Amino acid sequence: MSESGGIWQGDLERELLKHFGHAEFRPGQRRVVEAVLAGRSSLAVFPTGGGKSVCYQLPAVLLGGLTVVVSPLIALMKDQVDVLTARGICAARLDSTLSAAEVEEIYGRLGGDLKLLYVAPERLASEALVERLKRIPISLLAIDESHCISGWGHNFRPEYLRLAGLARKLRAGCVLALTATATPAVVRDICREFRIRAADRVQTSFHRPNLSMHITPVAAAGRQDLLTRGLVAGRFPAIVYVTLQRTAEGVAAHLQRQGLRARAYHAGLADEVRAGVQNDFMANRIDVIVATIAFGMGIDKAGIRAVFHYNLPKTLENYQQETGRAGRDGLPAHCELFACADDLTVLQNFTLGDTPEESSLRQLVGHLLRQGDTFDISRYEMSRATDVRPLVLETIITYLEKQKLLEPAGSFYSKFQIAFRHAEDRVLAGYPAARQRFLREIFASGKRGWRWLTLDVDAAAERIGATRSRILKALAELEDAGDIELKPSGLRHRFRLLPAGRVRRPEAVATWLHGVFKARESADLKRLDAIVAFATDPGCSTRRLLAYFGEKMAEPCGHCGNCLAGRKPRRRLPRSPEVSITVDHLAAIQALRREGYAALRGSRPLARFLCGISSPATTRDRLTRHDAFGLLEEVPFLKVLEQIEA
Repeated sequence: MSESGGIWQGDLERELLKHFGHAEFRPGQRRVVEAVLAGRSSLAVFPTGGGKSVCYQLPAVLLGGLTVVVSPLIALMKDQVDVLTARGICAARLDSTLSAAEVEEIYGRLGGDLKLLYVAPERLASEALVERLKRIPISLLAIDESHCISGWGHNFRPEYLRLAGLARKLRAGCVLALTATATPAVVRDICREFRIRAADRVQTSFHRPNLSMHITPVAAAGRQDLLTRGLVAGRFPAIVYVTLQRTAEGVAAHLQRQGLRARAYHAGLADEVRAGVQNDFMANRIDVIVATIAFGMGIDKAGIRAVFHYNLPKTLENYQQETGRAGRDGLPAHCELFACADDLTVLQNFTLGDTPEESSLRQLVGHLLRQGDTFDISRYEMSRATDVRPLVLETIITYLEKQKLLEPAGSFYSKFQIAFRHAEDRVLAGYPAARQRFLREIFASGKRGWRWLTLDVDAAAERIGATRSRILKALAELEDAGDIELKPSGLRHRFRLLPAGRVRRPEAVATWLHGVFKARESADLKRLDAIVAFATDPGCSTRRLLAYFGEKMAEPCGHCGNCLAGRKPRRRLPRSPEVSITVDHLAAIQALRREGYAALRGSRPLARFLCGISSPATTRDRLTRHDAFGLLEEVPFLKVLEQIEA
């Protein structure tokens, strides 16, 4: 469509009411919808709860072809698909929770009745999926959480770096980037990557007049009582954000003892426990969730009356997004930040400890660029071998792709667990003798457990002289017949080495990558500085927060804690006495070194360990259970590193 909205302009409100039950658009929505219907790539920067989904769902209904929605939030994808389906709009999702049969069923609907396909970004690394999508008309590629594309963003995700190239590969009619947390630098990155004109960037105000922001300087020991008083005053349902998992558990237990219906929520809990806590909160069976940042993405609960930050948030982007979950019903809500300088040590340590060593980068890059023209790797195994965290490893690989050194060539599972639904002899009895022999050879190649038989497909193929595809086809037929249950494991990713990758020196590439990570480290530390500046500023908190996101506010808001208290001198954040490295600490470090753990040989790995920051190697060797793990977690990382190198 090349006209500027044309036939849809007069009927958009009618279509909105017909398909979604809304009588009118929220601020910014109509402008974005008109741009998309005109085939122009656009950026929508709306605050949390600002109605971003309508901006791609309505065009998806009105346009021909398929709308592909990229989202990292599985829960959000599921909820939106369920709502759309209930409204009679054909939608589906592709994510890690689906079985192979469910995926194939969705593949069969591509090019047919399907209007919206929600996809997790990592699935778009699959060549098979991309090839299928290339064969059908893609009217719109909508990218939620688009700030993840930017190295300047607070939540960079390496798989997002591939999306601009993917949009061109799919020949998408246009791209719609959506985010609730974009600073001016991030907005520039998004617009450059997706070729979005300034005229098609739509940003609505982040100001939420119903949210009352308060910053309360408090010593670490005083936070629990302060929080309890704030909640007992009747400010719930409420979310309490903390930094560490053990803090979530401790604070939730304290609130329970005070008679409050509170539960902890963090990534260390089993999936079913987290789901149960979230469901209970949504259904008002509990009043307070004490959570790490693992909670909240995609949560749409209208009546949250308070959001407390028990610890300093990592970034102002996090703070804005998390406070934005309060008061979505438009009624007054309380947002309070407990400001304590003690939190900075943990936040700085995690930032500094995340930067990979140049030696690890040399090892990793050397391994990747000295392979054959086509090779495959297990990211899990490589992460453990090089002691580089999986997210950092994925970032490195993505940067190598952006530098045209290598390109992804699909993924596959190297192992399968097999469980027989019937007795093995009964399963085999229905097949001819030759087929029975082949299946017995496959099963004999696996390692038998109490219930599951584990099969390494490549090893089995070599042992019995069959092709990998023949073995997989046989297993798929047994699964389709209901005779076995299959669980894939051992995910491996295949790559092709490009001409530039054959001539570039791995050492030079590793040095360049180390510079990239050091620059990101510096940017993350500056975000912490921005948090401190926000927490200590005696002026209008609302105006300062909006300015960070590039929005000017002419007058103070009049309703934040600072405005209500009147202008006062700049705050000082309470800090506990600095923890010193004692003679006993030094003795414990020497004893640890004498134990000779390979995972702790370098200075930075040892400093990470002492600061309580786990890594793939320390997890592999179960060193996080060692008495010395986290021995110096209250000491700044650079001070620990300096002591180790002294």
